[in-house]
Amino acid sequence: MSLSDLKSALPDYAKDLKLNLGSVIGNSDLPAQQLWGTVLATAIASRSPIVLRELEPVAKENLSPEAYTAAKAAAAVMAMNNVFYRTRHLLSDHEYGNLRAGLRMNVIGNPGVDKVDFELWSFAVSAINGCGMCLDSHEQVLRKAGLEREVIQEAFKIASVIQATGVTLDAEAVLAE
Repeated sequence: MSLSDLKSALPDYAKDLKLNLGSVIGNSDLPAQQLWGTVLATAIASRSPIVLRELEPVAKENLSPEAYTAAKAAAAVMAMNNVFYRTRHLLSDHEYGNLRAGLRMNVIGNPGVDKVDFELWSFAVSAINGCGMCLDSHEQVLRKAGLEREVIQEAFKIASVIQATGVTLDAEAVLAE
């Protein structure tokens, strides 16, 4: 299934998602590596088997082996970090913020690709996982690296549309059973 097939699988009531999916992926101004790394990382973060199964092959075709691995690594490490840091932030006992995390995150320091790309993918995954601390942290790194707000917004537009596509298609699959 291609991107057009994925759009076709969306029900009529999700016409906006069909249009947005074509727009945020098909008409993106992001460089190919940033675009397809964001697509892959957010498809993984969406937890939708349908979305991941359909978008992964296209992402793999458009990414170097290093970028493909790094995008998967961004989804993996942020799955852990988003839960940890979101929980730490939400607890009313702020003393947890003074405790050592003690979690391995080596891939953030050496992702095997341009650090800005990895930060962008981590930011997009954090948007899906809803970790405000991680969003702020990655956004600040991206802004310091010179990325414009429009580029950063492009990543969370992709995240939002991929997440919504996964929710919709997974719900339709369950309802069809």
